[in-house]
Amino acid sequence: MLTMIIGGAGSGKSQYGEELLQNCGCERKIYIATMLPTGEEGQQRILRHRAQRAGKGFETIECFTSLEKLRLPAGCGALLECVGNLAANELYFPQGAGNLAAEAITTGVENLCRQAKEVIVVTNDVFSDGVDYDEGTEAYLRVRSQVHAWLARRADQVAEVVCGIPIIHKGGEKQ
Repeated sequence: MLTMIIGGAGSGKSQYGEELLQNCGCERKIYIATMLPTGEEGQQRILRHRAQRAGKGFETIECFTSLEKLRLPAGCGALLECVGNLAANELYFPQGAGNLAAEAITTGVENLCRQAKEVIVVTNDVFSDGVDYDEGTEAYLRVRSQVHAWLARRADQVAEVVCGIPIIHKGGEKQ
């Protein structure tokens, strides 16, 4: 089963994704972290995230690009956190897919779905500000929108988290 969770910054989407992973019934629970550990602020954020996950029974795998090559234990539950970091890494990181970033991400999610019993993908909603951006940012937003549209079509369940409240848009009970 594939679940897409979308929401704004600080909406509670990550916590909701972690709760779904904890309750998925899978013996092994894999947390796939995509944030590159760069700079002091990035390092501190990663340490904070690890502390928040402590004791929850997650195995963390860092995967910054090339999700299609990742191997998981068969039948596990997997949480991919998050599409935004992965899109930036694939688009701009030297080892990334560059102009094929959206395809690399969707192929990577399919790879996860073939291996895991449950796949939960967390992503930020970054499209509601109405601001015009430079071409580099617009390219990033295009990749994100392509991946989001694909995920919404492919997912068994799509949830938007607003103020800590999950609103189910697809699959499950509508809120």
